[in-house]
Amino acid sequence: MQEKALLLSDDYPSKNDRRAKRLLEFFGVSYQTQSTTDFQLRESSSAGITTSYRLVCAAHNFTRVIEKLRDPSFGSNGFARRFHSVFLYSNGDVVALAQIVSQLAGARISSRAAPGHDTEWHVSDEPDGICGAMRGLRIHPSSATLGSCDFLGANESSATPLIAAGDIAAFLKVTWREVPFFVSSAPLLDVDTELVTPNFDVRDHLFCAVPIVCYLRWAFRHSSWNTPELSACLVLDDPLLRARYGFVRYRELLALMKQLQFSTSIAFIPWNWRRSDPKVVQLFKDNPQHFSLCVHGSDHTSGEFAISDRVQLRAITSEAVRRMSLHQRRTGLEYDPVMVFPQGIFSKEAILELKHAGFDAVVNTEVHSNPPPEQKLRISDVWDVAVMAYSDFPIYTRRYPTDGIENFAFDLVLGKPCLVVIHHDFCRDGYARLAEFIRQMNAIKAPLSWRRLGDVVRRGYRQKQVSPDSVEIEMYGSKLLVENRSKAAMSYFVRRREREPKSIETIHAGPLPVSWEAVEDHIEFKLELGPSESTLLTLGFKPAGELVHGRKKFAYRAKTRLRRYLSEARDNYLTPAKARMVALSRS
Repeated sequence: MQEKALLLSDDYPSKNDRRAKRLLEFFGVSYQTQSTTDFQLRESSSAGITTSYRLVCAAHNFTRVIEKLRDPSFGSNGFARRFHSVFLYSNGDVVALAQIVSQLAGARISSRAAPGHDTEWHVSDEPDGICGAMRGLRIHPSSATLGSCDFLGANESSATPLIAAGDIAAFLKVTWREVPFFVSSAPLLDVDTELVTPNFDVRDHLFCAVPIVCYLRWAFRHSSWNTPELSACLVLDDPLLRARYGFVRYRELLALMKQLQFSTSIAFIPWNWRRSDPKVVQLFKDNPQHFSLCVHGSDHTSGEFAISDRVQLRAITSEAVRRMSLHQRRTGLEYDPVMVFPQGIFSKEAILELKHAGFDAVVNTEVHSNPPPEQKLRISDVWDVAVMAYSDFPIYTRRYPTDGIENFAFDLVLGKPCLVVIHHDFCRDGYARLAEFIRQMNAIKAPLSWRRLGDVVRRGYRQKQVSPDSVEIEMYGSKLLVENRSKAAMSYFVRRREREPKSIETIHAGPLPVSWEAVEDHIEFKLELGPSESTLLTLGFKPAGELVHGRKKFAYRAKTRLRRYLSEARDNYLTPAKARMVALSRS
């Protein structure tokens, strides 16, 4: 059976109707539009394929067709036979919204004002799981989002609250003529709005984003973009590979990882390539499923990747790769070619140099370049699996624990990897805070797969089933692991955004070269895999240009060395001493 959305609007679609259309396109949902004037219930089938519709529309538009649906000529179950479910959103008139919900529920549903700013909202843990990874969470939305919409009374047994604070609901479910209706009291989010914050915060958009996203993920689970696996990794910035760094002791951290089943990638500063303790290196080599390394700058000086001089950036990037390669040769410990920028600062030119230097991806807290790009980032850019706005090279976003479990859960609903960043001082209480946070992460109503960071990137893609034996895949990083988990042969149609296809040198599936073609702003190729077969796709880019080697001046090298030693003294002695003094003052 084919799943399709039916977008119902006035003869002149409103801004919310246009936002609904854009959301359907973002999630890769097949849809057709119809006006309320021309609305008809038609049996839809072709070549033996029946279409099951999901109706998406503003509540006031539904009032214009409800009488048609009551017409006996449709039969007692005609509506239920054609429609899987309905999603209704508000156009800002909550009174009219309450009236239509009352008709559907067969009981009076009233409009309600927003509760106090300190009110905790609860996301339902409904058995059918429409709210996905958000299920069961308790959230304090921002004051701005509380003031952006009105709400509905939810004290009637005929209406099931899905996002509510006591008897006040922002998202609820009713059933009419055997069809479930999901009703949001808020207008829809415009995903093409400029992103003005460092990252998307679901607490600022709880009511206009979560209901529609959760509904589309639930209603089109087989026919929209989805991720076959939800990956996660903890990234610990800066520490050397020594028995102890600041509040981090690697053997204790390993014991915690084994106990709580998570993984950690050390964002390793390449400048430290000659300073790793062999015993700690062996600990990493013996536990590759828990410990891994990625690349954290080169010298780790402030803004070293924020410059625009591509020749200088090429030298910095090359030096980072050289040092990591020397570290690998010296210790036998492999690293993931994934860059984490020092202080999160980068220029758009830096992204381009990393792309051509053999890196797989960037993992970063910050998504805005310095200076900001001419074409501003949109919400849809950070909702994607990875941000592809800079030279078509992926930035996988990561978050601090202070961003709240709700933001990590919403990332999972979107299909993004779950990447957490901490520094050594997060472990100042003997890992108690970290352990509690990981327990909260593992309690999210989604099957998390904790992996090394490189594996997260290699599995960071989205796909959708286009026929019983074919899958469409969107690739992001320079490497992609494709696994056919079915018992039948499958065809994979892979595409990757690339506006400069001439920069591609090779594409391989395992050891075999792959033929590809450029189509508009992307490349695409086809891959065949037998039952339970897998392959690693590798995309290689041509070198960016001639590399100019030059030894840094003595003053710069001395300053960098001093910076590193002072940072370590702060982390190893000053910060722990301050923590002990605070603990003594409280005892």
